[in-house]
Amino acid sequence: MTWCLHWWLVQFLICHAMTCNADAEEISADPRHCMEDVSTNLTKGDFQNFIKVIDSLQKGLENTNVMGTTSMSAGNLVALLNKANPSTSLKIHANNNEAKLEAVSNSKVIVQLPKGLGAGPTNTVVFCMVILNEQNRLTWGGPGLIYDGRLVGLSVSGTPVSGLQECVNITINMTTTINETQEPMCVFLNFTTKNYSSEGCQTLWERDQTYITCSCDHLTYFTVLIVNSSPSPSNQKILSYITLIGCSLSLFGLSIAVLLFITHKKFRADVSMKVHISLVFALILLNVHFLPSEMVAALSSNSLCVYMALALHYSLLATFSWMALEGFHLYLLLVRVFNIYIRRYLLKLSVVGWGVPAVIVSLVVIIDQTAYGYTPVDSSNPNGTAICYVTNTTAMMVTTMGMICLVFLFNVIMLGVTVRRLISLRQGQETNRSSTTKDIFTLLGISTLLGITWGVGFFSVTTAGQYVFCILNSLQGFLIFLWFVMSLRKAQKAAAEIRNDTQTTSGPKSK
Repeated sequence: MTWCLHWWLVQFLICHAMTCNADAEEISADPRHCMEDVSTNLTKGDFQNFIKVIDSLQKGLENTNVMGTTSMSAGNLVALLNKANPSTSLKIHANNNEAKLEAVSNSKVIVQLPKGLGAGPTNTVVFCMVILNEQNRLTWGGPGLIYDGRLVGLSVSGTPVSGLQECVNITINMTTTINETQEPMCVFLNFTTKNYSSEGCQTLWERDQTYITCSCDHLTYFTVLIVNSSPSPSNQKILSYITLIGCSLSLFGLSIAVLLFITHKKFRADVSMKVHISLVFALILLNVHFLPSEMVAALSSNSLCVYMALALHYSLLATFSWMALEGFHLYLLLVRVFNIYIRRYLLKLSVVGWGVPAVIVSLVVIIDQTAYGYTPVDSSNPNGTAICYVTNTTAMMVTTMGMICLVFLFNVIMLGVTVRRLISLRQGQETNRSSTTKDIFTLLGISTLLGITWGVGFFSVTTAGQYVFCILNSLQGFLIFLWFVMSLRKAQKAAAEIRNDTQTTSGPKSK
């Protein structure tokens, strides 16, 4: 019964804090008491509860009657209430313990509010700073880490403020350095979508600065997220061109590979080539749906975008399924070697390669019928470049990233088995440049078939890494085409050697 009592007590405290903050009269009577309740309960509950509590607190503070300026603090909250003067701007300084209109010692945040907030002498300007604990800085940061755990709330009682001609500037003094692979991003807490957004905010920061300034055209709760460095606009443009050219070359090469498979009988009879051609078809589907995805997202046709998103998701999952099956087939060839006959082997592989992605996509649709459609490439910038893909973040992370991680881990193990096998075969043999070169090209070809290049994405936190990832993966289909050409030449060379050996063995015909 003890756990039940604890659960009830936690729920009571959370509900009490929310009720207190929602009650304007009680806030007016004792706002510090409610700030203490909120400060205590910020360590409990999840992110959604946190948003509700903060929203209620801000509304309660707006309804607090003040004369002039009032500063208060409780736990990890600091607030300042000021009767608005529409003819003057306002500058607020705050540290962990207090907020004032003049400079304070060990200042952490400085807010510069412009004139023309739409406030009159009866309105109250509300400043509230929340300091999160270490755990919540990590888990409540959405796409990044909440820098220094600070959220700064700004509002004017009785009137929403947006579309300002002169922006509000929130300056956060830096307490820790930001490494080269990361950068700050100013965002605000959207109480409607219950998520972060950077719309209407600009991040003013250089690497040699000791402060970060957020310049925004509206009032709400703001924070700074530390995210992985994104490419500059010029680099983004170059990467887009590389992707377009690479995927187009891949689509062309994959189409030629299909023709080579159809026109060469030995390819059609070879089991390994049949596995390879299935991967080729999956990559063709992926490129066919990926290349026009951005253009389709720009159109107003929602049904077309939903189809494109569903097909793109399916083809990506199918591609990784066949990469995993390439690894499984490699295991049978190199490790099992003998007694590897499997009845209806290709049919069973096809059921897994094409069927598993279909099941995953179907489950996503059943669970969330709105899971496919228009989605921004950068979740923090909803007005940026968009494609048609999975809109449900959880579904995208579980099905896409989950599949990539599992397949990458499995195929890295298979690549290790291949390397070990090659080393064992070369033991006792005299190595030369020709055999070494052959082994290197074999490993490169196998790495391409297994999709090892996708693993570069886990380390592409620098601009150079992003270029490497973009080049290798956009050209994966073209590299597989080169693998087909080399395999064809190898088969033709082997056939020619057999013919020569046969002619030499039979000798000249007697008359």
